[in-house]
Amino acid sequence: MLLTGWFSFPDGEATAGDVLALHRVEDELRRAGLAYDVAWSPGFRPDALHLEDVAARRYGYLVFVCGPLHGPQVEELHRRFAHCARIAVGTSVLDPDSLAVTGFHHVLARDAPAAGPALDLAAGAPALPARPVVGVVLTHGQHEYGAARRHGAVAEAVTSWLRGKDCARLELETRLDRHDWRLCATPAQLESVLLRLDLVVTDRLHGLVLALRAGTPALAVDPVEGGAKVSAQARACGWPALVPAERLEGAGAGELDRWWGWCLTSGRVAARQLREEWAAEPGQDGARELPAVLGVPRTGRPGARHG
Repeated sequence: MLLTGWFSFPDGEATAGDVLALHRVEDELRRAGLAYDVAWSPGFRPDALHLEDVAARRYGYLVFVCGPLHGPQVEELHRRFAHCARIAVGTSVLDPDSLAVTGFHHVLARDAPAAGPALDLAAGAPALPARPVVGVVLTHGQHEYGAARRHGAVAEAVTSWLRGKDCARLELETRLDRHDWRLCATPAQLESVLLRLDLVVTDRLHGLVLALRAGTPALAVDPVEGGAKVSAQARACGWPALVPAERLEGAGAGELDRWWGWCLTSGRVAARQLREEWAAEPGQDGARELPAVLGVPRTGRPGARHG
């Protein structure tokens, strides 16, 4: 038995719903004691079995899982696997008379004309273990640092490393915009996102500070050779999870892994403690000193004008 779907075609795509639907079918087949192979798109799973490499004659059954039944790619499956019993499961039928549909011996549709809908396969897929949800806040700017800038190399090293981590990645931007729906319009909106994360990976000063303000641990990388404002702010916060740009060369992944593990364990407690401390009493910052610079006693009435 060969399991296929839109996740099998070379120019297809694997969606989370399609893959969960596949898991649901696999679960039923394993329970029934039936052997099967899965054909994957080489773009998604380059080391797996691919349709172009399949010896079609090895199979007596072809099962197409999830997605719409239409188009030349599905029709080609009928020609190539004409000797197989062909079954579609959890699919959408747009045109019951199309060759993509009529080529199947059985269609167990999730929706079709003149038929009641069935629950999508993904809904009943086996439960999955939770993965860390990680906000990623990077900058490619800050040209004021001139020759000391390592922003491009840092972003490449960090994102390449993140591709290998089993986590849900969420790209975030601290820039506010009231017109772009993809960006937060207020600090409260961004903080609401940060509150729900397990970790923030950032090379930005405010990526570090806003994460800690929300009680979320931050793995910070200073993108300036020799250290600059990110390193200074980590010291001001008393936050240890900092990696200098220079350490990303060579054994940099090991350094990132070490702080990743700390942030998702002890770092959770440390970040919550900082949040509670800052909420109770702001730390030593420029705003505390501003009234004195202006010649106003800090105990003065808020909003009072002084000559």
